[in-house]
Amino acid sequence: MLLYEVTDSLEKAHVKYAIAGGYALALHGIVRATMDVDLIISLSKEGLESAEKALKTIGLQSRLPIRAIDVFTMREEYVKKRNLLAWSFVDYNDPTRQVDILIFRDFAEVKVEKISVAGRKISVLAADDLLKMKMVAARPQDLVDAENLKRLTATKALHARGARKKGK
Repeated sequence: MLLYEVTDSLEKAHVKYAIAGGYALALHGIVRATMDVDLIISLSKEGLESAEKALKTIGLQSRLPIRAIDVFTMREEYVKKRNLLAWSFVDYNDPTRQVDILIFRDFAEVKVEKISVAGRKISVLAADDLLKMKMVAARPQDLVDAENLKRLTATKALHARGARKKGK
């Protein structure tokens, strides 16, 4: 499974990451179709270079003719002037294998939760930060995702209050 390959390669390369996007929704309990794995990493030169190398080890290549050093030095221009919000990687032998590194948000700026999946702990963008990102993006699917996250958060809060009352 691509998600496991990506997280294993990043962990082996000591890259701090958070899964975002559709996979993060699924790991929080909201299942919807998604093709790519969205990542938030450290946007330092070292973080970008390590992530690029890690993704190459599992057969992924940058979609655009850019390298980590290009993203590091040109990131502000890419985001503000070219509307390039993600550095995309693909396996050209199997184009369903896609990973996007989100370059508008640094790992140091987000809250991360560890979620257990199939005996492994995966770093995932915290639900409240995921909700904020979805609200800012505000595309139709993002707004649907945001509403689902709000319902999930409300349901979890109700369960937590109920558990506290039982414990008294």
